[in-house]
Amino acid sequence: MAIIPQMSLFSWEDLADLGDLERLRLVLDYLPDEALMRTLEKKRYKGRNEYPVRAMWNTMLAGVVFEHTSIESLRRELSRNGQLRELCGLTVIVPPAYVYTRFLKKLRAHESKVEAIFETMVEQLSELLPDFGKALAIDGKAVDSFAKGKHKDEDPDGRRDTDADYGKKEYKGKHKDGTIWNKVIKWFGYKIHLIVDAAYELPVAYSVTKASVPDINAGHDMINELEKERPWLLGQAETLAGDRGYDDTKMLERLWDDHQTKPVIDIRDMWKDGEDTRQLMDIENVTHDYKGTVYCHCPMTGKEREMANGGFEKDRATLKKRCPAKQYGITCEGQAECPIAQGIRIPLKEDRRIFTPIDRASYTWAKAYVKRTAVERVNSRLDVSFGFEQHTTRGQKKMKMKTRLALCTMLAMALGHIQEGRPEKMRSLVS
Repeated sequence: MAIIPQMSLFSWEDLADLGDLERLRLVLDYLPDEALMRTLEKKRYKGRNEYPVRAMWNTMLAGVVFEHTSIESLRRELSRNGQLRELCGLTVIVPPAYVYTRFLKKLRAHESKVEAIFETMVEQLSELLPDFGKALAIDGKAVDSFAKGKHKDEDPDGRRDTDADYGKKEYKGKHKDGTIWNKVIKWFGYKIHLIVDAAYELPVAYSVTKASVPDINAGHDMINELEKERPWLLGQAETLAGDRGYDDTKMLERLWDDHQTKPVIDIRDMWKDGEDTRQLMDIENVTHDYKGTVYCHCPMTGKEREMANGGFEKDRATLKKRCPAKQYGITCEGQAECPIAQGIRIPLKEDRRIFTPIDRASYTWAKAYVKRTAVERVNSRLDVSFGFEQHTTRGQKKMKMKTRLALCTMLAMALGHIQEGRPEKMRSLVS
């Protein structure tokens, strides 16, 4: 908390409870920002102190908590809300807009200190919450720039957005009648990439890139950063779930081979020859599809059946598949002559994309993949509760700072609820 050393004799808290300001109070109390405050105060030293660093910082956090889309909107709120000014530590008039502009520049100059706040809270949450970080989910979301598009003059002038570019996401699928549907979304701006704890729906890593950067590239960069800055998080992660945008052999290999984290990542159909199945490991009566479902074919009748899942053998790095006739008590005319009646083992190296430590055809995989929706809910909170759908931000550095402050606020409120005995409200951004 950015502690205000002196308060006025009269307090607005004497007149009423904090009410809606309780959200801000949680953030101010539990945000570990003292190192940042001391750095900024040391930088100011004997300079003019009409608008104290701590009060400015607290009002910036108030702007995040109360979803103000612009500095002017925040200033109007401060002008009419004496209780808010008191809580933030403002004892003089509301700072003019240019003061906030300069303060934001100072924050961006010390972004490593702000980043340290985020990292500290992730560590604190890992100590407070059981199983924190064991199930992770990854995703990227589109964020429009306040600018409408590329300007013909690309020289930065502090107003136009010279960092943003155009992004496109394409979604494909099949209707129930078998017809193909296709949807394309385009935007000018950025992408926010998140890795979140899937159980508690709290962010543990993030990055902000131009809109054109593929999800998988940003995913590798975030894993690289975690390996460097927070290796303990990858060390305790059991699964990482993601959509097919992260379907990449290198990603699947590094998660399991380097960190023993089981990838639960949807797969794209890369078979271009139109085949539904292919023969598996030169076994004449075993086939598989591109999603890793394995089928056996009766030697007598040729009837196709899906083989039963037998689990993963870590020491052998193989998936076990069992005879469905034996497993389910099904009558199979060719069971006596079947070369795989005792089951088979499939090495992961057969195809690292298709065959993963958690069998793609298993209930366990489906259950783990559902956890991916946790990151979508965090994305939704950024849009709805932190104003990312409607904002006035232009420039990648500004967007990154906006994202960082929003995620820090989210973690601080979760910490506050947990520390004050309300863990069931850790995801609540309302009260």
